[in-house]
Amino acid sequence: MNTLQILLLALILDYLIGDPNKVWSRIPHPAVIMGKLVSWFDHSLNFGSALKLKGILTIFFLSLIALLIGQFLHLLPDYGLIELLITTILLAHNSLIKHVKDVSVGLSNSLSEGRSAVACIVGRQTKDLDESNVSRAAVESAAENFSDAVLAPVFWYLLLGLPGLFLYKMTNTADSMIGYKSEKYLLFGFGAAKFDDLMNLIPSRICGMIMCAAYFSKANFLVMFKDAKLHASPNAGWPEAAMASILNVALAGPRIYHDKLTDYEFINSSGRQNMNRKDINYAIKVLNRSWLFVIIIISIFNLYPLIFNDISTIN
Repeated sequence: MNTLQILLLALILDYLIGDPNKVWSRIPHPAVIMGKLVSWFDHSLNFGSALKLKGILTIFFLSLIALLIGQFLHLLPDYGLIELLITTILLAHNSLIKHVKDVSVGLSNSLSEGRSAVACIVGRQTKDLDESNVSRAAVESAAENFSDAVLAPVFWYLLLGLPGLFLYKMTNTADSMIGYKSEKYLLFGFGAAKFDDLMNLIPSRICGMIMCAAYFSKANFLVMFKDAKLHASPNAGWPEAAMASILNVALAGPRIYHDKLTDYEFINSSGRQNMNRKDINYAIKVLNRSWLFVIIIISIFNLYPLIFNDISTIN
């Protein structure tokens, strides 16, 4: 199997199967192993002086480990079966949909359950959020994580194969664990945060464009290009602005982190600000439609050599 064939099958298998709890309750998920590696470096180096340098060395060695493991698995003489399995595991569309849907289901039961569910997927303070802000947080997480969990892994797998996929997942894991601007990680997590920003620079923009293209609307593109820069993140604004335009809602805006109000601007400020669980369900439809758009694109590239050969034969 070639790279495109493996990727197409992996995307479909991830969509159908996801991360079976029965499997990962018995053996550690690769992301968990990556997390333990990050924790080891954190506990071993995150103290004393030269924290920024130690953090940069941490992401360097983590990246090197990821590349070597990916290359080793790629070279196994297994006709691509192990690579297909690993790629399926490291894609997370199914898992993303499940976690976002949990917020909608939680809100249908009670505001408290909705808050608990959304707290699993966002970093902001959720204990005082009303239904509108719980829904907004879920929709924002859906958009941003579609880039992180699907589009960016696809991009790096297409660019560098299995080593690229491992590199991205390791970087993203490190950023999620130590890439904070807190007192503990401001210096040590600097390298992980910046490298993650770099690795998501192109995929996040492609993600936003794919989401807009899936709805064939010039207006969505215009909102995305105008408002993506309003986001505090250099990357998250692209898929979030695309989602905001498609749903015609206002995303981002003020939120609380660690008891401190952060007054961010609204993305698509002319959109509806009062949101509810119906917007979460619509956002899930957007993710699935965008996923299908990716499947169609990859399928076309898979078929292109066959079509080209047929045309050449006719000529």
